[in-house]
Amino acid sequence: MANTRKKTTRKPRAKKAAAENRRGSPEAIEKRRVARAFNDLLGGNVSAKKIDGRTEKRRARLLKDLSSESKKELKPIDVLSHVKELLELGETLSSIRKVRTVPRPRPADDDAVALVKRLHAAYAFPLVAYRFVGIGEDSLTKAGVKEGGAAPPAKRRGRKKKAA
Repeated sequence: MANTRKKTTRKPRAKKAAAENRRGSPEAIEKRRVARAFNDLLGGNVSAKKIDGRTEKRRARLLKDLSSESKKELKPIDVLSHVKELLELGETLSSIRKVRTVPRPRPADDDAVALVKRLHAAYAFPLVAYRFVGIGEDSLTKAGVKEGGAAPPAKRRGRKKKAA
């Protein structure tokens, strides 16, 4: 008697669905925002000036990344994106300047002007953000990003010379 086993084909196991974190889903975020706005409308602006904890932590992380105390040095594109996000969150320029020194503007050569033009077309960073990477107003004006620029300094007039 031969011991014969019946071969069975195994069905692939159904993978257990991972528990979803519904707190971070876009729908949940939108629900929280709508609920806050509804409460502000009917409750008398209780939380109108406060930002939620996650946004506050993000704002603090962005400021820490920009600061000189940060462990890693940010690339210039990261500096621009961090400044843009902080401005969108309502951070003031003076508070950003406190954590990030503004370098001297570099000369506006043709390569830099062309890159600034392409960069602004792709990302549309706020004009004040370019200061934090050393791009001055003259580069922005030459690139066509900033119209007109600053008014040229007025000519100084000295005393009229007395006729001899």
